[in-house]
Amino acid sequence: MSEDNPICSAKGCRAAAVWVLAWNNPKLHTPERRKTWLACEEHREHLSQFLGVRGFLKDVVTLAAWEAEQAANRPADGGADDGPAGPST
Repeated sequence: MSEDNPICSAKGCRAAAVWVLAWNNPKLHTPERRKTWLACEEHREHLSQFLGVRGFLKDVVTLAAWEAEQAANRPADGGADDGPAGPST
């Protein structure tokens, strides 16, 4: 998936993502942690139901709203977020 052209997370789908499904597995993640799946219009409901019946779904927002929120929450110095560090080379 390209960050410039995000695509739906549904298996085999290559459609443009329109929605962000924020979720977490309470057995594995802290309550504030949010993992994300992307969804096109066609697969939003199916993916939401899949996560919802498991009690994982926390929020469904448009991709544009999610990106705006993420941009607003970035550090002012442009530094990296507090996510896991990648391997050093």
